[in-house]
Amino acid sequence: MSREEPADKRRVDVVVLTMNDRDREFRTAMSSILAQQGVDLRMVIVGNGVEPDYVPDGVQSVSLPTNTGIPEGRNVGAMALAADDAEFVLFFDNDAVLPDPHTLTRLIAEFDRHPDAAYVQPRIADPATGETLGRWVPRLRSSDARRSGVVTVMAEGIVLVRRTDFDAVGGWPGHFFLFHEGVDLSWRLWDLGWVGWYAGDIEVHHPATNPARHGPFYRMVARNRVWVARRRLPAVLIPVYLATWVVISLWRFRSSGNLGVWFRGFAEGLRGGQGERRPMSWRTVWRLTRAGRPPIV
Repeated sequence: MSREEPADKRRVDVVVLTMNDRDREFRTAMSSILAQQGVDLRMVIVGNGVEPDYVPDGVQSVSLPTNTGIPEGRNVGAMALAADDAEFVLFFDNDAVLPDPHTLTRLIAEFDRHPDAAYVQPRIADPATGETLGRWVPRLRSSDARRSGVVTVMAEGIVLVRRTDFDAVGGWPGHFFLFHEGVDLSWRLWDLGWVGWYAGDIEVHHPATNPARHGPFYRMVARNRVWVARRRLPAVLIPVYLATWVVISLWRFRSSGNLGVWFRGFAEGLRGGQGERRPMSWRTVWRLTRAGRPPIV
């Protein structure tokens, strides 16, 4: 597929969620976005179950009566900015930081160099240690976090997506609430014929927190793995994908004391609730495999 040449003026929608629980980090995150140069920004803060207690001048806000979860909160924010006709949409965690005022222009330049990319993922590093966690590198071999290249999934907390492609696939799977929504979104973008690009030389900051700190972690990672498979994979690959992740999860969580919770979440996913079933084409399966990550792992 091909892209039209980009316009000189690059417009970016920015969606940030808050629960009013990280005042200092949130203000720092917002300052780093507002300091970006060379781009035309439209920003929205989504209060997920709260009314945002900090909204800089010129920034929109939306207050949701209940916490709808991260992917649906991002959908609400993207929809609030839809009339702006932006070229890109940036999804940004409220404890992340863009350390350089030219970070967004550098990310946009990656789209110009890789016109087949639907999303660009920067390298995420802990600001205190400089460490990039393996789960932040969206490929199987993550030992060299600075190596750029085509990727088939994404780290959802800081990612820049072409707005037309995001809208074409219908946004994030809102009912996932938390975890693995990036697998679902990236697979749908690949199924449009595009790819993802990891820019290992563009650094952004995010504290190296443990996702298991979230109470529903073990249940939701298991449930949402099943949902991803049932929504997006050809039928013959579903049992292969799920069997692979059972083995991987048994190894990863063997000493956590939470395997029972994980299996209850797995069973919950098997009972349904995944939403639409729109499996990827076999051509997409082959493209993902050629890119280094067949959709069974």
